[in-house]
Amino acid sequence: MADTEADVDAGCLEQLKGYVMTQKGTILAAEILISIIIIICYAASLYGCFVGVAICEMVSAILFFVVFMMEMDKSIQLVNWVWSDLFRATTGAAVYLITSLICLIHRTGDGARIAGVLFGLLAGILFAYDVYTIFLVIKSNRQ
Repeated sequence: MADTEADVDAGCLEQLKGYVMTQKGTILAAEILISIIIIICYAASLYGCFVGVAICEMVSAILFFVVFMMEMDKSIQLVNWVWSDLFRATTGAAVYLITSLICLIHRTGDGARIAGVLFGLLAGILFAYDVYTIFLVIKSNRQ
């Protein structure tokens, strides 16, 4: 019984390692990581605003990471996963850029908030790059 559980765990770990090595897996893992960093920065700030934005974006990135890693997008045909991912990445880029610019304009912040702003701008750029890669996939599927 223990051998079966160890085989399942090893198979899942190998599947995780294999997916993180792909371009999409690397982008999603980076989105999750930078969202965690932003959550920590905003939570440590005196003005703990916009933590909810980072939490929502992290949860959605984790959801799509699991769906694509486990290849559930091929078995669940009810949802168009590419267009859903495009919508997730587009809203993520827009929301991170807008919230970072709002925090930057207010100029009332401590070091943690400034770090959150910088990582938020980087996250906006990362999500925008994800939008670009998804757009290329959609364009190649149409041709």
